[in-house]
Amino acid sequence: MLCFCHNLIKRNDIVPIMPQPGDLIEIFRGTYQHWALYVGEGYIVHLCPPTEAAGAGAYSLVSVLCDTAVVTKESLEEIVGKDRFLVNNLLDGKHKPRSVYDILRDARSLLGLEMPYCILRGNCEHFVTELRYGKGESRQVYYALGVGVRAVAIGLKALNAASNISCVKSKQKRILL
Repeated sequence: MLCFCHNLIKRNDIVPIMPQPGDLIEIFRGTYQHWALYVGEGYIVHLCPPTEAAGAGAYSLVSVLCDTAVVTKESLEEIVGKDRFLVNNLLDGKHKPRSVYDILRDARSLLGLEMPYCILRGNCEHFVTELRYGKGESRQVYYALGVGVRAVAIGLKALNAASNISCVKSKQKRILL
């Protein structure tokens, strides 16, 4: 088995966890994360839009425009490339993981299948959390939507404040006349 130690990320100086079958793998692509399911012996299964490949860089951002993706089994090392990754079973505290046997059986049964792909409702994170927990969720979508809502709220507040200042100046001018 290949060693991925150089690509594993440490969190708070904790020794990184080597992946075990059924673990979720979070791969850091810069502005977003790609997700995969570790199936053992250095391999992952993931929902792969045509643009999602090792070293895709900024081109992989084009995946938001894709409407289909294929379930593939590939080498973790090849997909990670020069990026970093970590084992992140992010919802273990919220949902009970399914048995490793069931997770791997279902992952293998989907290999080669072309599936609908939607960045908001059916992305690679939804895919792997569905396999592990029986429920597809994407924290990255929740975060992005939250940031977007906050940005709109801040923009509206700024617009409202600017409007109020303009109204005050207008009232002051009327009083002076």
